[in-house]
Amino acid sequence: MTAHTRKLNKKPFPLESLLVPQVPRGNYLHFQEEKQRLQLKKLLLDRIFLVAELTANTEKKDIAEYYDQVFQSISKRHLGESVTGLLLVYPTSILHILESSNDTLFRILLDYINHEENDTDFFIKSMKIVVVSHNIPTRLFIQWHVSVIKVPVLYLDDVTQSQSLEEVIIEFLTQTHMLAHHIFKTVKMSSKGPGDNLHQVTPELLLPEQIVKYLCKSEEFLDPKTFINMYNKPLHIILDSEVVWPAPSRF
Repeated sequence: MTAHTRKLNKKPFPLESLLVPQVPRGNYLHFQEEKQRLQLKKLLLDRIFLVAELTANTEKKDIAEYYDQVFQSISKRHLGESVTGLLLVYPTSILHILESSNDTLFRILLDYINHEENDTDFFIKSMKIVVVSHNIPTRLFIQWHVSVIKVPVLYLDDVTQSQSLEEVIIEFLTQTHMLAHHIFKTVKMSSKGPGDNLHQVTPELLLPEQIVKYLCKSEEFLDPKTFINMYNKPLHIILDSEVVWPAPSRF
């Protein structure tokens, strides 16, 4: 009995085993699940590049107020990411970069479509979507800025006449991204933005207006209505394995 009792005494009491400090151990699956959970807290970000023509005598104030009202209306009715970006106002056209959630960007396009169809005096015309980037990792802008290109620049050569569409697009994206990085480095949070003197501070980073107007007239790019219709249209793909010949017949 004594030997048996000694053997029993060597076994730890259940409560003692619970009091022993346990090192938390995770696994790769838990790590991935936690990472995905944190990512889903925020909506995915998209970026869209727009160009459009302006009616005569359109003021910066009118365009800025229009988009401010659109952003506020969308934010009140729908939860989503805030809108950041840059609106360059040329004498007769605009270049607009917008960053937000997919749903917010679609609602901005829908508001334009509504004005285009129902408002004959609307000052933004012939809008085209140049590029849409889905699920962007980071924003190029910390706020939404409006900048007027006051001084029209005279160009000796029209590059759109000597370059292919692909070359024009490459120049378009290169210049806009370089300008975006410049603004990101120089403009501080809660400031008024880059101002209306970009044509003096960084003239080499500004696209000629002739490129913007060239893209507005290009048939290779979609207008917002066609883009929205194509996006919402169900996609039906017939696989080769689904095609049977001869066609089945009913008896």
